[in-house]
Amino acid sequence: MQNAITFPGLGLSFTIDRVAFSIGGLHVYWYGIIIAVGFLLGVLYCMKRCRDVGLKTDDLIDLLLFAVPIAIIGARAYYVVWKYDELYYYDTMAMFRIWDGGIAIYGAIIAGVLTAIVFCKVRRIRLGAVLDVASMGLLIGQAIGRWGNFVNQEAYGQVTDSFLRMGIYVNGTLTYVQPTFLYESLWNAVGFVILHFLFKHRKRSGEIFLLYTAWYGAGRGVIEGMRTDSLYFFNSSLRISQFVGFFSAIVAIGVLIYLFLFVEYDPEVLTNPYLPKRVRKKKGAEEEETETPEAEEEAPAEAVVISGVAFNQEREDEDAQDAQKPDEGSTEAPADAPEAAGDDADAGKKDEE
Repeated sequence: MQNAITFPGLGLSFTIDRVAFSIGGLHVYWYGIIIAVGFLLGVLYCMKRCRDVGLKTDDLIDLLLFAVPIAIIGARAYYVVWKYDELYYYDTMAMFRIWDGGIAIYGAIIAGVLTAIVFCKVRRIRLGAVLDVASMGLLIGQAIGRWGNFVNQEAYGQVTDSFLRMGIYVNGTLTYVQPTFLYESLWNAVGFVILHFLFKHRKRSGEIFLLYTAWYGAGRGVIEGMRTDSLYFFNSSLRISQFVGFFSAIVAIGVLIYLFLFVEYDPEVLTNPYLPKRVRKKKGAEEEETETPEAEEEAPAEAVVISGVAFNQEREDEDAQDAQKPDEGSTEAPADAPEAAGDDADAGKKDEE
């Protein structure tokens, strides 16, 4: 399917086929290719940024193995929740046909952050360092990925006659609309350039991620108000992504202020994201070690039975030691013992006489 798109203010026109190429009966779409390119470039950049925070690239790759599939599920779930009554109430199996379209970036970001929290807790890595690196990759992926919306002729805004108006065919009629995909792509690209130069000057762990959250949230909140395909909070007029954008920006700014006012600058935290390993102590072993000496002290000495007579072995040993010790106060007793024996013998003889 080909889409004719024009930018009369810029003197540009395009005729784009959504299908890049086909292998047999399998169609490969430009949207998927663009998303993949943005993802790969984001990963490559993040791998180079790892050394600035002291993070091992192996840990980043391990995180991606978990975060990417979970983020895809989150992006789909976010969209399905807010479009359920309109699209999936009567066809629940359509929720799983993700190739028909219908994902939301905020769902992917939320799921990815939750995955990073669990991953960092298990691996004993500072969450701020990981999010600082990941936010740069997100900006690259989002700036490039929005051009997939351009190819699909989606994510456009309201009717306008501005200089940057985009001409598309809506229900067979040429209509000029706001190219909101372009606005968001440029916003993310500018944010990437700014944070790229600020990265090496960060003073707090997590600072870059908070700046990303504030920057993207504010821009998305404004741009979302121009779109005609927004997700709404059920049947209300509240644009859910606009609310999330502004709310997250306000929270991020508040946390940044708190960090700079109450958290001390620590250079080691910025270059060493790894926390000390926990030493797990077995509670049962500690109780055994503390209780064993007490049991030994209180245990009575066992009696030895010989020919039916019981002897206290400990008592016998003590008596033997006492017998070998000289009596106190008679130090000359051992030396006079022979003479005493002789005198007793003479006295015995005289008695006999």
